[in-house]
Amino acid sequence: MKVRIGVSALRGESDASIIGGLADDIEELGFDSLWLPEILTQPLYDPIVALAWVGGRNTKLKLGTTALLPGRHPLRLAKQVATADVLTGGRFLLTLVPGLNQAPEREAVGVDTARRPAVIDELLPVLRDLWAGKTVGHEGPTGRFPPTELWPLPVQQPYDVWLGGMARSSLVRCGRLADGWLPSLCSPEEAAAGQRVILEAADEAGRSISPEHFGVNVVYAHEQLDDRVVAALAARSRGRDPRPLVPVGPGALRERLESFLAVGFSKFVVRPIAQPSSWRGELEALFAAVGDLQS
Repeated sequence: MKVRIGVSALRGESDASIIGGLADDIEELGFDSLWLPEILTQPLYDPIVALAWVGGRNTKLKLGTTALLPGRHPLRLAKQVATADVLTGGRFLLTLVPGLNQAPEREAVGVDTARRPAVIDELLPVLRDLWAGKTVGHEGPTGRFPPTELWPLPVQQPYDVWLGGMARSSLVRCGRLADGWLPSLCSPEEAAAGQRVILEAADEAGRSISPEHFGVNVVYAHEQLDDRVVAALAARSRGRDPRPLVPVGPGALRERLESFLAVGFSKFVVRPIAQPSSWRGELEALFAAVGDLQS
């Protein structure tokens, strides 16, 4: 397996040169990709716009996002993603997510939490057909548009779409519809169990998913988590105590990645849980701890 490690930056920066410099440092030190999440109600850049901008000044780094699907018009999203992939020369990576279930983000997404899985079921096949260059029209609960041939088409063909999620229904959906899986806040044992469900669902649907297309979002810390952070993470991890899922210190992070590698996961997006005072220093320490795992 090809082991690749990307870095996620959670908080936005008002100075554009900071994110540009971060991308340059990530590339210079030897990481694979820069990732930006999409959260509407936090001080974050729109990831598609920001990553397209980064791609215009950095010509090598892969650029990824965990982007919302519920609440978006599929034709507009298809055009935005394809444009970003074209303008970055085929370096735009996409994992679609249903969005957070905590206020105020829940209300900002604009789709009831219970309806979000159905939105993904409805729209992901539409997006895939558009990115493949088919003439597609759609009419469904999320909206309608006439038969349309998308322009531009993504450079990457076929254009791979990954999903997140740990619920069994999410795993089955990933096997039926997606090209890869990127969960977060899970143990290696849970990831391995989820992978089995995904592969079984893919087989039942007459599909296959590359063994290279299983990764994990890993949040790490430099000190034990305080109660506020524990509560915030617990709300995003199905109410469980998140502390066993967040490695503390570079040695623990390396051990965690090695444990995921041992069960067949080779693509990682890592993020410090606290905004570092110096991204350059953070990246140097991070690469010293785990950079040699890449192959």
